Amino acid sequence: MTKPLISVQNLYKSFTNGEVVTEVLRGVSFEIDEGEFVAIMGPSGSGKSTLMHILGFLDTLTKGKYIFQGRDVSSLTDDDLAYLRNREIGFVFQAFYLLPRLTVVENVMLPLLYSNTSKNKKEAAKAALAAVGLSHRLDYFPNQLSGGEKQRVAIARALVNEPKVIFADEPTGNLDSKSGLKVMSILQRLNEEGKTIILVTHEQNTSRHAQRIIRIKDGLIESDQPVVDRIIAREENELVK
Repeated sequence: MTKPLISVQNLYKSFTNGEVVTEVLRGVSFEIDEGEFVAIMGPSGSGKSTLMHILGFLDTLTKGKYIFQGRDVSSLTDDDLAYLRNREIGFVFQAFYLLPRLTVVENVMLPLLYSNTSKNKKEAAKAALAAVGLSHRLDYFPNQLSGGEKQRVAIARALVNEPKVIFADEPTGNLDSKSGLKVMSILQRLNEEGKTIILVTHEQNTSRHAQRIIRIKDGLIESDQPVVDRIIAREENELVK
């Protein structure tokens, strides 16, 4: 029997400010298999972004267990976690986080500068940009791009190290509906090609592009169900429900 890519067991996360302890996650458990497309939904303050940060090795849990690729994350060193963040995880954020003084291709090359890859960095970045339809924007700067194009650059940057998992935190939050649909079509295609996608969103329509929705409320899992009315977004923005 194949082991899950991600296994979270009775996970808690709390923050302490003086004598005040705030529990953000209060005993969360679930599994995600390799190749799944999972949306994590919840209102503001539900704990969904905190959960994504823990899953992506950007934060640590307070208690419980997080198993990634069969390894207990709590047993890993800071260097181990940094390696996993760089090589096994790709991040796409709502705010894009592109460096304004670097060109598009230079922004996408950044993760390669922190890895010991033997790849030709520029060629790898070009290939990632081709995968999101931006080969014609290589030498542009971020301020010359639309919001949708910036997010596609961010996806290319997330792809360039060929990670196992792509985390997308509100990837359509700053986009108009047409640009958001383009971004979701790319994420769905990447999933069809074998990438595991974990999407954090509060938007119902965006979550319906996933195969499964985990709903979180007040730090607890409210429901975990497959998407029965899934939206498939084609590259040409044709919708199939």
